[in-house]
Amino acid sequence: MDIKDQKIILASSSRYRKELLQRLDIAFKTVNPDVDERYFQDELISDYVLRLAKTKAESIVSKNDNSLIIAADQALQCDKKILGKPGNYNKAKEQLIFMSNRSLTFYTGLCLINTETKTTEEDVVSFHVEFRNLSESEIKNYLVKEKPYDCAGSFKSEKLGISLLKKMNGDDPTALIGLPLIRLCKMLRNQGVNIP
Repeated sequence: MDIKDQKIILASSSRYRKELLQRLDIAFKTVNPDVDERYFQDELISDYVLRLAKTKAESIVSKNDNSLIIAADQALQCDKKILGKPGNYNKAKEQLIFMSNRSLTFYTGLCLINTETKTTEEDVVSFHVEFRNLSESEIKNYLVKEKPYDCAGSFKSEKLGISLLKKMNGDDPTALIGLPLIRLCKMLRNQGVNIP
């Protein structure tokens, strides 16, 4: 089967991941995977994000033959505490107060399934950040302007969130947003997709 005939599908409802994948200038469609994102007690964060990425990709395999399915999931760890999406203002404020003046690591699980060859590629990409000492008014202003309630740790680095940081350290800045494009490009090339 010619790779040109294969569809590329992003198994995600995240507008941030969709915007990131659009940077690669490849044709793709998005499908919303309906999966349980609960964290299992004592699960390593790297296992957690990779399990969810794989589950998202696998959840749409049966309805999408001759496809390359991409899925990702992200969480962060700060002082051994795992933080996900806050969902609302109060939880976001609580997360940011906790992260103030601390170092933490974002983990992004990435999975690509080729439904034609039945091959799977997967990886976990980490990115480290250090937050400044944040005042309550800075946190409030950020939350009111950005409303990052659908972002792991209430953090959006691509906009105003960058002002909350003291330092960043990682190999792929797109991993911080939720879809590590450097690693994904390698996976796609392995499957015969030409980028650029």
